Amino acid sequence: MKHQTDRCSWRIGVCVSLVLATGMFMVSAVRAEAASKMQTESAPKNIPIKHILIIFQENRSFDSYFGTFPGADGIPMRNGVPTVCAPDPETGKCVKPFHTNADVTCGGPHMAESSLGDVANGKMNGFVANVEASGAFGLFPMPWARLYCQNPKDPKEAEEVMGYYNGSDIPNYWAYAKRFVLQDHMFESLHSWSFPSHLYLVSAWSANCAQDNNPMSCVSTLMPRNRTPKHPTPFAWTEITWLLHRANVSWVYYLDRGALSPKATPKGRGRGTFHMPGSSEANKGVPPIWNVLPGFTDVHQDHQLGNIEDLSSYFVAAKNGTLPAVAWFSPDGVDSEHPPAKVSVGQSYVTKIVNAAMKSPDWKSTAIFITWDDWGGYYDNVVPPRVDTMGYGIRVPAMVISPYAKSGYIDHQTLSFDAYLKFIEDVFLHGQRLNPKTDGRPDSRPDVRENSKILGNLMNDFDFSQRPLPPLILPVHPKTALVENPPVVKIPPAAKKQP
Repeated sequence: MKHQTDRCSWRIGVCVSLVLATGMFMVSAVRAEAASKMQTESAPKNIPIKHILIIFQENRSFDSYFGTFPGADGIPMRNGVPTVCAPDPETGKCVKPFHTNADVTCGGPHMAESSLGDVANGKMNGFVANVEASGAFGLFPMPWARLYCQNPKDPKEAEEVMGYYNGSDIPNYWAYAKRFVLQDHMFESLHSWSFPSHLYLVSAWSANCAQDNNPMSCVSTLMPRNRTPKHPTPFAWTEITWLLHRANVSWVYYLDRGALSPKATPKGRGRGTFHMPGSSEANKGVPPIWNVLPGFTDVHQDHQLGNIEDLSSYFVAAKNGTLPAVAWFSPDGVDSEHPPAKVSVGQSYVTKIVNAAMKSPDWKSTAIFITWDDWGGYYDNVVPPRVDTMGYGIRVPAMVISPYAKSGYIDHQTLSFDAYLKFIEDVFLHGQRLNPKTDGRPDSRPDVRENSKILGNLMNDFDFSQRPLPPLILPVHPKTALVENPPVVKIPPAAKKQP
């Protein structure tokens, strides 16, 4: 404005300034009106959903669980034989996806660089090479982990990432998909690993903040710093529970076997210790990388830490018909399906949660969403779409379970975990987004993920006019074709005692 005034008379400069200022005001008003209209239009009216449950498991790709599910966008095949493959540099062969029924597999590396390597410039064939080049599985270098998966250079072990399961291996998951909704284009919100994925689940962002209490000091990153005893609240930006609390919407973040102390978490990426087969019982509980809400400053400001509860309280609430409006479920390592955790044990854990909801007086008004936080290094054939510099990441399994879910429906919409936030916001917050311009707690996020043009709408998975579907109570320990494969070597007592 100063340059315009210098080039004309004072009066003309004032007139120009007034015109521009008026124009800017009008544009702002139009934008505000449009935003308000969009929020109003996105908010559903008189729908019966009163409880939203989000079960967040670990480290599986869509193709590894549902690559042969009828009607889904699964593994490309001709006459039942895969037409795709991934090169194995150690053998010179190209490895096709193959059926496995191993209850324990090793997975592959799944950090930010691993995602790019697996996608391989859109060829989706870097999975085996990534394991061998990195010299690592989807495990951290702990004694118990090395006992299950020893040599990533061994083609027999490295090629396990190309394996997939079918309905005889994971019958409960396939039964849910057949009765309710399977989503075959759910992508991890960003191309990185579990920890930032959990941040995205509740906040639609992953960042590092220069100041723990300054939401405007945060910058996007695929590899964020985790909370530590010295820095217990490094996540200064706004997450969804801040909006829920302000609107008096109840929420609980359920922790399977409680919380694993951040004192067990070393400096750096915050990997910490895990409770896994063969590890110490002292490590039971949800590790900090999967229990992120205590690291958000707004949770402390709202005095809402008490809403982070042990999973046992969920079963009480379900039985009594007192479920919260919104709930998340984060697993203990043994129940997580994170390699080398057993697939069968994870399926049983999820089944217990779903059964409890179906037996609850609240079932008639509940929507359950099940997904996995990242691909775990396992093969998938679909190239992730690009929404911004952070994502999307590789495709993961996802299902919707509800009396009002479209029965037997396969949702082909492009989705990410941002869709869960969008659904929560539409059901309980009249369409208010995690938007720095409108949410009352501005931060420096670069975009409003829930408003992405390519993001689908979970409302499309429901038919609120249909006759409500009855519960599908499944056996917690179903008969499966999974093979009980023990560690490659016997676990010595000394290793069992190590964290």
